[in-house]
Amino acid sequence: MTQRGVALWFLVSFVSFVSIVVSASSAVQQVPVFRGGVDLVSLGVTVTDDKGRLVTDLTAEDFDVAEDGKKQSITDFAAGRGQPGRSPALHLGLLLDVSESMGEGIDFTKTAAIRFLNAFREAVDITVVDFDTDVRVARYSQREFARVVERIRQQKARGWTALYDAIAVYVDGAAGQDGRKIMLLYTDGGDTTSAIRYRELLDLLKASDVTVYVIGRFERQTPSGPNQQRLTLQEMSDITGGQAFFPTSVRDLGAAYDTVLAQIDAQYLLGYQSTNTRTDGAWRKVEINVVKRGGGNYRLRSRKGYFAPYKKP
Repeated sequence: MTQRGVALWFLVSFVSFVSIVVSASSAVQQVPVFRGGVDLVSLGVTVTDDKGRLVTDLTAEDFDVAEDGKKQSITDFAAGRGQPGRSPALHLGLLLDVSESMGEGIDFTKTAAIRFLNAFREAVDITVVDFDTDVRVARYSQREFARVVERIRQQKARGWTALYDAIAVYVDGAAGQDGRKIMLLYTDGGDTTSAIRYRELLDLLKASDVTVYVIGRFERQTPSGPNQQRLTLQEMSDITGGQAFFPTSVRDLGAAYDTVLAQIDAQYLLGYQSTNTRTDGAWRKVEINVVKRGGGNYRLRSRKGYFAPYKKP
């Protein structure tokens, strides 16, 4: 087994030891499924033009995908906007930092989270992860919106900040879901008590197909300082094809939400079966380009690669 393979095996095993509470909910609405599995590489992709405008009219033929420099054939394709019948199930993860470091910012977090949910009703289910010293998880169906809101409203700031553990627990749980997986994190960015280390968490995020968006608050600071916290949150979102926002006003928050909602709505989902059949757990670099007729300059947000599956010889 490669060093990376060992690390990923450890990370998957690790989450079972984190202190969590999981509650089941009713069956979710049936929607078209974007099939998953270790043989299918799934990539969420957001495309903007040279003026920063979202590009929403692309087809599978407009994308070129290469893995470690070798061209791959797209076998699965779905567009988020304008083709509801083809859109795969969308699973939302809502992660709420309710630790003592949030202080009065906890009220901002609760209001912001509820506001986002009121504007976003497309998810077939919502996984709420609230965390302080411990990590608590509950998954709700689309029809249980009132229960989600009530759970958020009951939160109080307390304890230390197990930020990395919370993300690891959510990502591990999302691995069994087919379709698009969007994680929205509210936090002040400072981890103080997690068992998992930051670099280990990055490996776990790289191995997942979750797109991470972050709403960061920095009224209070950890010893590492706000700049390092920002860089940490930006790195976690960037490697998954998401984005981090740091609103300082209600107006800024509204603009951040508009951007997140628009990106989710315009996200493409590409899938291919790798021509590399080795099961060595190695990192594989993925490059995606737009080859639309007529040319143009495009910027793409997506994950940069993935870890190959591992099978013991």
